[in-house]
Amino acid sequence: MAIKKVNIDVKKKPTKKQTEMIKAAKNLPVTFDEDSPELTPDQLKRFRRISEEKNEDRRKGTVTLRLTPRALRKAKSLGKGYTSVLSRILEDALDDPQVIESHL
Repeated sequence: MAIKKVNIDVKKKPTKKQTEMIKAAKNLPVTFDEDSPELTPDQLKRFRRISEEKNEDRRKGTVTLRLTPRALRKAKSLGKGYTSVLSRILEDALDDPQVIESHL
């Protein structure tokens, strides 16, 4: 079977044809080669452990945060998922000593 390359704009909803192609690809057999060999049981075990460690870093905690009305309006203007965006902004800011220093 020949490999077919299709560019999909991830910012847009897939077309009906693209959705059908994705569903059809699910039923194709996996073919291993020198570029992508089948993983050994040990490699799979190590991969799972790394994946679990990364998931722990992503686990979110719940906090109460008091924001000014202006900050809350701006945050909500980011749309659905704005709390996740705020989390990433806060994380980036806390990684930058200059930002922290300028707000103390």
